Amino acid sequence: MALIDNLSLGGLSLVFVLAALVIAGVGTRLTGYADRLADLTGLGEAVFGAVLLGASTSLPGVVTSVTAAHDGYAALAVSNAVGGIAAQTAFLAIVDLTYRPANLEHAAASVENLLNGALLCALLALPLLAAHAPAYTWWGVHPLSLLLLLGYVYGVRLAAEAHRMPAWLPHATKETRKDIPKQVNQREPHPLRLWLSFVAAALTVALAGYVVGRTGIALVQQTGLSQSLVGGLLTAIATSLPELVTSLAAVRMGALTLAVGGIIGGNTFDVLFIAFSDIAYRKGSIYHAMDEQSLFMICMTLLLTSILLMGLIRREKRGAGNIGFEGVLVLGIYTAGFLILSFGFA
Repeated sequence: MALIDNLSLGGLSLVFVLAALVIAGVGTRLTGYADRLADLTGLGEAVFGAVLLGASTSLPGVVTSVTAAHDGYAALAVSNAVGGIAAQTAFLAIVDLTYRPANLEHAAASVENLLNGALLCALLALPLLAAHAPAYTWWGVHPLSLLLLLGYVYGVRLAAEAHRMPAWLPHATKETRKDIPKQVNQREPHPLRLWLSFVAAALTVALAGYVVGRTGIALVQQTGLSQSLVGGLLTAIATSLPELVTSLAAVRMGALTLAVGGIIGGNTFDVLFIAFSDIAYRKGSIYHAMDEQSLFMICMTLLLTSILLMGLIRREKRGAGNIGFEGVLVLGIYTAGFLILSFGFA
């Protein structure tokens, strides 16, 4: 977009902030639509949050990564994808601070969220394998990209089956908040209207995501900052704002499983950004075009996800300052990781 590329640094910053505000504002409305549609479809908050809410709030990120990859900015594309996962995991710890009765990972116990967390760890490992495998491609696409897509589809199917016929259930406590569908009343909007509103909001945040992607590329060109730092910190946080605002809104609505499922599901979908970016990147395998900072971010994000998964399994009721051990570790590692990215690489 030539108009954005020709803006001054001040103009780029303004456009970037405005696009981020659109993503945050419209992303909030997605939560209300998703909560009602989860009940109307019978999918449940965890599955609906992981698939449709997670995917729709991830649209700004996928548009940003694909735009960067198409323009040849491989490190920006990958770091935006992985940086978004890291940021959203940190967001979950922040959201946990707003829920006073108990640790959010305890109250929103769900086997589907556990499955999605394990799936996310598996999917994050694939780009690391691809980066150290032969740089073989089919029509410019690495075979591991296809495996990423197939692994995601299979994992979502497992989560849906676990929702319908769980082999085991988390121990219920007085702090546990179950996903109980609300009764549909006559004043409820028609399902078609809900779907149309949901799609319109999703398309709006996708368009804003494209603007963020273009401004991110222009910022790399004008400031000389590394692609990984701009992607992992600036564009990743901007395009991840829907996950933060939708999770905060879900907690206020009492839809705790949706809040956790939306972030974990969004993170799982975000790994697919790398596969989509590999398709858009026409210079060969995007996995072999990643820099050391991108690889560092993937390893850090895999660690953050593993800690979150341990928190979901342990289900600590209350931690220091109403945040569990996993929240403290996630925020600490996230902060340290980006300090290393900012100052530790030559």
